[in-house]
Amino acid sequence: MTPPSASHAEQSGALSVPRARSDLTAAAIARLLDARVWWQIRLLVDLVVLCLASIAALYAGPIPDSGLAQWIAGVFPLLTLILLRLRRDPDVRMHASPLDTAAYVLGAVSLSAMMMIAAGSILGGSHPVGLAVRLWLFAAVYLTLARLVLGSVRLQAVRNEALATPALIVGAGIVGERLVTRFNADRNYGIRPVGFLDSDPMPRAGYTPASAVPVLGGLDNLAEAIRHTGARRVILAFSSEPDHVLVEKVRECERLGIEVSLVPRLFETINDRAVLDHIGGLPLISLRPTNPRGWQFAIKHAIDRSFALLALAVLAPLMAAIAIGVRLSSPGPILFRQRRVGRDGRVFDVLKFRTMREPASDRDDGFELPDGCAPGGVEGEDRRTQFGGWLRRASLDEIPQFINVLRGDMSIVGPRPERPEFAERFGEEVDRYDDRLRVKSGITGWAQVNGLRGQTSIADRVEWDNYYIRNWSLGLDLKIMMLTVGEVVRLRDSQKARKHAADPAHPRSS
Repeated sequence: MTPPSASHAEQSGALSVPRARSDLTAAAIARLLDARVWWQIRLLVDLVVLCLASIAALYAGPIPDSGLAQWIAGVFPLLTLILLRLRRDPDVRMHASPLDTAAYVLGAVSLSAMMMIAAGSILGGSHPVGLAVRLWLFAAVYLTLARLVLGSVRLQAVRNEALATPALIVGAGIVGERLVTRFNADRNYGIRPVGFLDSDPMPRAGYTPASAVPVLGGLDNLAEAIRHTGARRVILAFSSEPDHVLVEKVRECERLGIEVSLVPRLFETINDRAVLDHIGGLPLISLRPTNPRGWQFAIKHAIDRSFALLALAVLAPLMAAIAIGVRLSSPGPILFRQRRVGRDGRVFDVLKFRTMREPASDRDDGFELPDGCAPGGVEGEDRRTQFGGWLRRASLDEIPQFINVLRGDMSIVGPRPERPEFAERFGEEVDRYDDRLRVKSGITGWAQVNGLRGQTSIADRVEWDNYYIRNWSLGLDLKIMMLTVGEVVRLRDSQKARKHAADPAHPRSS
């Protein structure tokens, strides 16, 4: 466990943080954004939208004379609502992905439509398929749009610090500080840390606190801290408190109507494949680790090579045009080759279209990588050609890496490869850096689509890359590819990359 800092220690036990006074409008909006109230709002919107979809589907085509069509259209909204509630709703997460929301809605609507077809056939209705298809189409479109609009409205609201959920964090150690860092860096989570609770916040030499979040005392001060800060959520990180004390405080939060979240022990080993069982009343989590040597990754690599071959065939005319543009933009080779470290530490040459002029000499331009940052983008003198700058913004300079995929050096999705000198350095400096070398490097990756591109935190990149490996699935690969396409279509860098880049005109990452 670690300290929040000397300033934390000085404030420990002093409940001097006044509760912020919001105006009546902000307080009312904050109540609407509360998880339980928001769930009721979402349920009502789902019901209204599904009813509108049924009415539209019923009158968008020929209606049979029998009352079966009206019966199907009336039952469909209720059945879809039931199926939505039976499945795990991604919107209950702090920061749901629009892709997850769309997939969730489409799955429930599709199953409901198939059940309506089956029911119509069993009851002897004439041509129930046409109505069911219209129900599926209207409901999928209406409900997806409604969910995305609701999610966008809530996301924009919770980004406002005054409307974010105030939270107390139990445990002012490494994990607690990491939570504060994440919540403060990404307002999309909608969490505003207002204080730590830790009776023994031991200082750690050389540790810089993520924020000025104070320590408000130990767990004995829980009720008073909630009252003074207006906290609506308590997050259990790691602390020195015994388990029976924590359990009692969780029950106290339940009595007060406060949401509780916790960071599980051994969190580094838990992934989406973990299975929760119950042995009597005792919960038991069975771990299902990812096996990069297993048959699932063999399928992934086969799909990678097939996709790369198809992409190279389809993009051949574009690649020829780019090659001519590179040749005309400045003297030098068409392809840029650079040594990178891939799976199991094997070194290979990554291929890109050249986007820079050749250096005037072999002298060192004096570039030094900032501490804690990954390399990428413009390093030292900016030698990008005008055509090369456009290639980077459009990500077209990366197309030759499909050749790397076809060779088996890389995958479509995976951690971005580093140069040997940086890989060796990061392996010594960054915890669990070498874990990302268990899989093939990728053209795009989970870290990149989450804004960690260019000269951004290497520790954060490692965390996201290892998350990808632990939770890998073909579905996650597809999600990353779709998010990558979205970035490419917008022809712009992520805001996080621009924020952390040394050059304000920071191009695409390495």
